[in-house]
Amino acid sequence: MRGMKGEILLNISAEKAWEMYRDNDKISRINPQMLAKAEYIKGKGEPGSLRCFQLGPALSNYVKQSIEKIEKVEEGRSVTYQVTDGDLKKMYNPYRVTFSFIPVSNEQCVAEWKAEYEPIAPTIPTPEKARDAALSFLKLFGKIENQAM
Repeated sequence: MRGMKGEILLNISAEKAWEMYRDNDKISRINPQMLAKAEYIKGKGEPGSLRCFQLGPALSNYVKQSIEKIEKVEEGRSVTYQVTDGDLKKMYNPYRVTFSFIPVSNEQCVAEWKAEYEPIAPTIPTPEKARDAALSFLKLFGKIENQAM
């Protein structure tokens, strides 16, 4: 299996970043151009839950929708999911992502995106666009939180 990761420093606590990532209402308001809507279609975020992300116009030429099955949750720290349906599933099988929020101080954390994937064909590129989009979106957490949602 192949792997890729990326990380950025956020100017908010890991606790706040975690809360924003797990809350469908908050995450859907961060940047509707990137993420139009997030919703749990089964469960409430525990392992076995299904979460649907409807991507906005800024990303819809790459991925319109992604349905993810949550596999593992380290409360307050990380969530791992596998894409079960949507555009990424048509490119990679499996496609598993872990988002982690690692405290640096009371005011900062490192947001990490890590993917394990296998392209379904040799012509499928590495998921750099997915990584870059995820990190760009996470970067907005600090800006939005500091403006109070």
